[in-house]
Amino acid sequence: MPCCGEYQVSEIQRQWRPLIYRRCTDIAWLVVFFIFWCGLMFINGYALTAGAAERLVFGYDSYGNICGRKNHPIPTARYSGQDMTNRKYVFFLDSCNLEIRNLKINSIALCVSSCPQEPLKSLEDLQLFAKNNGSYLCNYRLNFTEYTRHPLASKWCPVLPVPSSKSIPLFNRCVPQSPDCYSRFASVLINVVNEVDFFHRILSGIMAGRENVIGLSILAVALSILMVLAFRYISALLVHMFVTLVVFGLLFVSGILWWLYYDHKNDPSYLLETGKENARLLLVFSIVSTIITVILLSLIFILKKRISMTIQLFEVASKFISCVPLLILQPLWTFIILMFYWVFWVAVLLGLGTSGSARVLFEGEVEYKALSGIRYMWWYHLIGLIWTSEFFLACQQMVIAGVTVTWYLQRDKKNVRHPILSSMSLLVWYYLGTAIAGSFLLTLLRIPRMILLYISQLLKQRDNACAKCTSRCCSCGFWCLEKWLRCLNQNAYAATIINGTPFCASAKDSYNLMIKNPPFVSYLNCAGVFMIFLGKVFVVCFTVFGGLMAFNYHRELHVWVVPLLLVAFFAYLVAHSFLSLFETVVHSLFLCYAVDIETNDGTPERPYFMEQDLMALIHRSTSVPEKLNIPTQNGDEGTELQPIARAE
Repeated sequence: MPCCGEYQVSEIQRQWRPLIYRRCTDIAWLVVFFIFWCGLMFINGYALTAGAAERLVFGYDSYGNICGRKNHPIPTARYSGQDMTNRKYVFFLDSCNLEIRNLKINSIALCVSSCPQEPLKSLEDLQLFAKNNGSYLCNYRLNFTEYTRHPLASKWCPVLPVPSSKSIPLFNRCVPQSPDCYSRFASVLINVVNEVDFFHRILSGIMAGRENVIGLSILAVALSILMVLAFRYISALLVHMFVTLVVFGLLFVSGILWWLYYDHKNDPSYLLETGKENARLLLVFSIVSTIITVILLSLIFILKKRISMTIQLFEVASKFISCVPLLILQPLWTFIILMFYWVFWVAVLLGLGTSGSARVLFEGEVEYKALSGIRYMWWYHLIGLIWTSEFFLACQQMVIAGVTVTWYLQRDKKNVRHPILSSMSLLVWYYLGTAIAGSFLLTLLRIPRMILLYISQLLKQRDNACAKCTSRCCSCGFWCLEKWLRCLNQNAYAATIINGTPFCASAKDSYNLMIKNPPFVSYLNCAGVFMIFLGKVFVVCFTVFGGLMAFNYHRELHVWVVPLLLVAFFAYLVAHSFLSLFETVVHSLFLCYAVDIETNDGTPERPYFMEQDLMALIHRSTSVPEKLNIPTQNGDEGTELQPIARAE
């Protein structure tokens, strides 16, 4: 078994020499992740078997049939399981006297193919309307030919007179047009929407705008690929154009968000709870976007003198990628995996939001009763999203770090064979536990941020400025800590590839090594990472701008701002997945540089591994240690490191 191979002693590990004989690291984390995913599989199975997301948007009748869909029969429910493909609208038998009790409307609801455009004053009018339009407004148990002569027709047919209705995109309901009926109907429907759980309203917004979500996701992918090509073939003119576009995007998106907030405050839909939620979330987006814009513009102004050195840094990274051209496809595979997982996650989320057992009442009516512990499943499912997504990204970073280390710590760089397959082999056979441990730490930092976000929502109901400020400051602190931990994780992954040590030991060793670097090296590293971060901001800004234009035309009783936030998060995740190629390469190159100057002195006996262009960049940054001034040798002479390979 590979996990039982020989292992180097501790003293040799700290000499920063790649190992031939390795063993599995962080096995306990691998077991924990497996147990966690067993729980996720239980939740996924329950959601996919018990959920019906289409009920949220398309509506359903009193007998458990989803309007506009072909349904499956419910046991003991006589009128369930009907084909409602051509019956897309929900019609209430007593639309002028609706009442709501415990989120349940007192009137029988039916699926009809069209709403009555004119008032119907008698049973004969109902029969004629059914004959001419194929829309049957009486109970399913009654044939339209019996509307005028069945003794129970007055009970099973709508309350007369039936007001004229209009089928508008308002949850696919037939809305009465007479003033009295409309006011009562709208009041009851607004109460239903306001009393429905916030989570369900979010799901309704996702389902209603699913075409926009898919389109914006494709836009985010296209912009991310464009950024990868820009960093691959970077030039001075391209960088200045890119920075100009980022500045324009930040200012424009912030201005659009403030305009939309003002527009929503004066919109009639503001009377709805969903309208208020959209306006509140737009206000939060506007404030956050403005703060981020000010910070980023300030940093751009401070770092503008270092742009030329940043360009040279990316030229070094691009030269390395050109030596391993297939490495540029690594983010694509990660994105495809993340895409499949996200689609599956959203499907499970929609299933959880509509899960519940059907309970048959009197006369074949059906209602759905949700499971009592469903909220805990939502949180568990959300943590699974964060941890699993971070795990996939960590695997990508370990593969890229392994390729970088293999290429850098090799004197004859033309003789490097199959570095990607070698790194993937090391990851799968030995270091999955290390990737899980690193991704869990990032997940652990996000949980307090989610709790603080929930507390902030509660504090909005109270006028407590001190508590709000404290909550936001803590959230900002956790965000900064997360960014620092991401940088530490990438160095730890590279150290694990070199030394074969567990995550905690690798993080400690890499941190102790990196703090020995001169300040200018860290400064140059931060400048490169900041430029990559601007690329992510570019993708998010223009994706959010497209989302604002698309979602702004669909305000009907849907919390569309939260799906927009989901799109923004997805856009950042996609951009991070693609651009982390350059980010990981930069971090790994500087770690290898630190290893190089730690273990070599530039003499003919111990020459440096670094290439001439990286040496020139270091010299250009500022004055460097004297030992770097000694000419380096990249030939076959000198101390050669062990090749990185999996033990057979």
